[in-house]
Amino acid sequence: SKVQKLNLFCLWSVSVCFSKLTCEEGHSGPTYESMQAVFDLKPFRPAVNLSNPTIANISFTLYAVLGVNEKTQILSTFLWLRLYWHNEFLIWDPEECDGATRISLPVKHLWSPDIIVYEFVDDDVSQACPYVYVNHTGHIRWDRMLRLVSACNLEIFSFPFDVQNCTFTFGSYMVSPALTFKEMSGNSKRYLEASGEWELVDILGETSILQFGIDEWDIITFWVVIKRRPVLYVVNLLIPSSFLMLIDILSFYLPPHSVDRASFKMTLILGYTVFLLIMNDLLPSTANGTPIIGIYFSVCLALMVISLLETVIITNVLHHSSMKYQEVPNWVRVVVLKHINSLTVGVFVRNCNNLAKSLDVILCNPSFPVLGISAMPELSQICQYLGDLRAHLTSLQKESELQDQWCHVGYVLDFLLFRIYLLLITFYALVIISMWCVWISQS
Repeated sequence: SKVQKLNLFCLWSVSVCFSKLTCEEGHSGPTYESMQAVFDLKPFRPAVNLSNPTIANISFTLYAVLGVNEKTQILSTFLWLRLYWHNEFLIWDPEECDGATRISLPVKHLWSPDIIVYEFVDDDVSQACPYVYVNHTGHIRWDRMLRLVSACNLEIFSFPFDVQNCTFTFGSYMVSPALTFKEMSGNSKRYLEASGEWELVDILGETSILQFGIDEWDIITFWVVIKRRPVLYVVNLLIPSSFLMLIDILSFYLPPHSVDRASFKMTLILGYTVFLLIMNDLLPSTANGTPIIGIYFSVCLALMVISLLETVIITNVLHHSSMKYQEVPNWVRVVVLKHINSLTVGVFVRNCNNLAKSLDVILCNPSFPVLGISAMPELSQICQYLGDLRAHLTSLQKESELQDQWCHVGYVLDFLLFRIYLLLITFYALVIISMWCVWISQS
């Protein structure tokens, strides 16, 4: 019956607790028969007086950061977990046991504290440690490996210069830290310094009591602060993007009237788009927001499109004189050409026009005698041809002047828009660099 089992347990526990484990001559450590009585009490907390709490001390060393999944907000780490507690049944006299002060026992045969990690979101697939170390005073140390897959609120806005602060909450009925948080942080930094993408900044923590109704749980909350090493992303993302932007800026020095600058810029935009598609897997993504580096790439692409639009505008201005005798508007003259000297005319056109005028004066003036001979009909026809030639040269001169005016308008606008584009890019770069510098200094 239940009463008989309870009485048997009470008698058994009293006989065990008030008598130490026995040893036999020639054996280093307690006998198996004396420990078997302790093994049979595994379901019960190892305390002589059940009103006395069994305190479990816990510490861990962060050995590796296995992965960070920004989309699912999960942090995978590998911990070396160490537990301490006192078993009042496992006590012996070393002098009677051939000087043995510590033995190892299977953990499956002993009572162990119930340690719960509240952020755990997956099964522990790490290798189990089957043995514990037991001191002759009854103090037990259990070293185990723990692959902890935990939920963590990951902030990726400052990627790749982000710092993550994840929480590990260990709970039990009676638990306290075995080492100070500073010691745990120092041990973790010593083992984690050779690990890949992440480096440990600090481990902080506090102990508190969590209450569920009438039940109270002791919990230890650890804040593990880790920082991403940004060198990989700076080399693979930021530097190539900066080079492409530099090429886009230098393309403004191509002569817009003799080189197809628009085709060059379109090819550059296409190359930048392919670059973003290739590098897309390196960028983190969450449903909550977009990292600033993604905004940086989008703005860079937008600036390239603006640069292409500027080239289209300048090309249109330079070819605006293709319509005959289209004058430059007055407001353009005032705004754009106010400080530009009068345009020069081509030497060839000017000389030809002067020659035509001279011939016209000499040959086509009826009152001007030519070697004392009156003007003949052939001379009149020549004068007509010269008049047509002068009209044609005048038209060419006017077109040349208009073309030169529109070219000057185009070059002035190109100079102005290029300077505005440089100021825009400089301001944008300073904002991005200052923001990242602030985050780096704060971390």
